[in-house]
Amino acid sequence: MSVFTPVSRSQLEAFLRHYKCGELTAYSGISAGIENTNFFVTTTEGSYVLTLFEALTAAELPYFLDLMAYLAEHGLPSAHPLADKNGGYLRELQGKPAALVRRLQGASVMHPDSGHCRSVGATLGRMHVAGQSFQASRQNDRGSVWWNEMREKLQDFLNADDLALLEDELEWQRRHQYLNLPSGIIHADLFRDNVLFDGTRLTGMIDFYYACNDDLLYDLAITVNDWCCDEDANLDEARTIGLLQAYHQQRPLQVAERPAWPLYLRAGALRFWLSRLHDLHFQRDGEITHMKDPLPFRRILCARRDQHTVLLELWDAAQSV
Repeated sequence: MSVFTPVSRSQLEAFLRHYKCGELTAYSGISAGIENTNFFVTTTEGSYVLTLFEALTAAELPYFLDLMAYLAEHGLPSAHPLADKNGGYLRELQGKPAALVRRLQGASVMHPDSGHCRSVGATLGRMHVAGQSFQASRQNDRGSVWWNEMREKLQDFLNADDLALLEDELEWQRRHQYLNLPSGIIHADLFRDNVLFDGTRLTGMIDFYYACNDDLLYDLAITVNDWCCDEDANLDEARTIGLLQAYHQQRPLQVAERPAWPLYLRAGALRFWLSRLHDLHFQRDGEITHMKDPLPFRRILCARRDQHTVLLELWDAAQSV
C-alpha cells in the first residue's frame, strides 16, 4: 500500500529541478512498504527512491534523514539522502513532505541462510555501536503506551481468543520490565524486505522511518524474529546462533541482557501483530495496495510465549562459541 499520493511526470520533473541529479528518464510506484508513498526514480545521473511521507510531519523527519546520512557517512550501508540545491534533505511534493535518497544496489533475500543472518547480525551490531555517537534522540512511538492504545482501538474487531491473548500478553509485559539495559539508536523494523544483498554481500539497510532510541536488545529481538523464523514460527537454530554470534562480535552482549531476551522477543512479536491488525482493520486508500497478514506474528507471539527455556538455550549457545 505504498502509493497513497499519485505524482504526475510533470510534477516530478518540477520537483527534481531543485536537485543536481540530471533529467528524469523513468519512474514507477513501489508496492512494498506500509506507511509512505514511494517511487523508484531514474535520471540521467543516477537512481533514487522518492518518498512522500503520509504520516510523519516535516518537523519529525530531520531525525530520520540525518540518521541515514550519519550512518552512511560512518561506513554503514544506509541510503544517503540527496541534498537539494539549498543543502536541505527535505522538500514538499503534492502537499506532503518529500525526500529523495540514493537507491542502493541489491535485492531483498526472502529465504535467508545462516550466512545471510550472520551478515545481518554483524551489520546491526555495527549500527548500534556507531549510533552511540548520534546526537539526536526520538522516543519509540510504538512502545507500551501505543500497545494499550491499539488494544482499545482494536477490541471490537478481535474475536474472544485474540482479545484474551492480547490482554494476557499486555499484562505479562507490564509485570516484566528490565531497566538500565544498553540503549541507543535502533532501526526497529529490520525485516528481510528492509535489507539488500548483492549475492552474499549485504549492500543496504533501508526504511529507517521507525528508527528511535530504545533498548538495543529490542532491536535485536525484532530482527531475529523475522530473519531466523521457520514456517512453524520457531527459531531456526543455525540462523539464530549465527546472527547472535555475529552481532556479539560487534557489540558484546551483556549478562544483564540474558533474562530480558525472551521478553523482548515476545514484545517484538506483539508490536508487529498489533500494527498489522491495525493496518488490516483501518485501511487507507491507495493506487497500489500491499497488506501484510497479521496471522504470522500472532503465531510467533504464541510460539515465543511457550519457548522461554529454548530461547535462553539459544542465547547461551551463541555465547559459548
